[in-house]
Amino acid sequence: MAANGNGIVASILFLVVCGGVLALLLVLAERYILNFGPCTIDINDGEKKVTVNGGGSLLSLLASQDIFIPSACGGRGSCAYCKVTVTAGAGEIGPVEEPYLSAGERAGGTRLSCQVKVRGDVAIRIPREYFSVRRYRGRLLVKKPMTHDIVELRIELLEPPEIEFIAGQYAQLESKEYKGREAVMRAYSISSPPSDKRHVEFMVRLVPGGICTTWVFEHLREGQEVRLSGPYGEFHLRPTEAPLLFIAGGSGMAPIWSILRNMKETKSTRHARYFFGAQTQADLFLVNELRELQRAMPSFAFIPALSNEPEGSGWTGEKGLITDVVSRHVRDASQHEAYLCGSPGMINACVNVLKTAGMPESKIYFDKFA
Repeated sequence: MAANGNGIVASILFLVVCGGVLALLLVLAERYILNFGPCTIDINDGEKKVTVNGGGSLLSLLASQDIFIPSACGGRGSCAYCKVTVTAGAGEIGPVEEPYLSAGERAGGTRLSCQVKVRGDVAIRIPREYFSVRRYRGRLLVKKPMTHDIVELRIELLEPPEIEFIAGQYAQLESKEYKGREAVMRAYSISSPPSDKRHVEFMVRLVPGGICTTWVFEHLREGQEVRLSGPYGEFHLRPTEAPLLFIAGGSGMAPIWSILRNMKETKSTRHARYFFGAQTQADLFLVNELRELQRAMPSFAFIPALSNEPEGSGWTGEKGLITDVVSRHVRDASQHEAYLCGSPGMINACVNVLKTAGMPESKIYFDKFA
């Protein structure tokens, strides 16, 4: 029996060693033997062409040429932010990509750029604004608590020293490794106004177990250098004169705060109402600043609402779910535009309320965050 046991152990060790050798050989083959040579990436039908050494992912090779595609998961294929249209040279769709692509997207050539290996010439289409995305080195000047689970970061840009963006857009903040957790990139809306080109501000909400938010709350210190890339996104005011409805909750405040401050600076006279949902007064922030903005902009109204405020607290403002509050205030939304930022559940509920009030879905713009 002992002899048989020793034989089994020896067999397992042999298989483990063989498996490790095989894995090493595969890595070496990928790195040294499978040399795909120079490959051309044709972007937007010849608008830009770059030559790269084949073998890497489309996402990483574009980044090596200072073309940054949004990605929040570090290239693992779990966020689905890095979608691009590949018109030639994509290869087969892999099992990692499959769950994130609809039938229509597959038919149209949509792929996750982090999962597309460049092994020959590739042709892709991307939004033109990605050409203006840059990677920045900055220094954290201020880390300010806003609520028990939201902090505001103010970052001075060092290289390049200035950023151009549209109020409402977002950037990707890069965490550093800590306690065995890998460095990741996460998307956060820029809360500062576009006029302040030398700084960017973010509002970060703590997500339990979140790699980047834990780094921000527990490890990031004022004076520390940080990396970020941007700007990204299509969430911004459309150039119309339609009256505006803003609806947000929690750190969804960020892009709205940027937009409102930009409206004040540009002396916008568009009528606007901002509905901000929170559970209790402890979850409210920037209230005094928004009241001051309301006094400075006669066409603007700030309407905070609490869904779980204890009785007898002295709160005299709106109570209830933000969707109910919007319904009470907005009977006819047919001529309005709406800009929403919050959780998918909140966004979906608000869209239904606005459509019921007559707003065309094409006039509802939103940023969803998980």
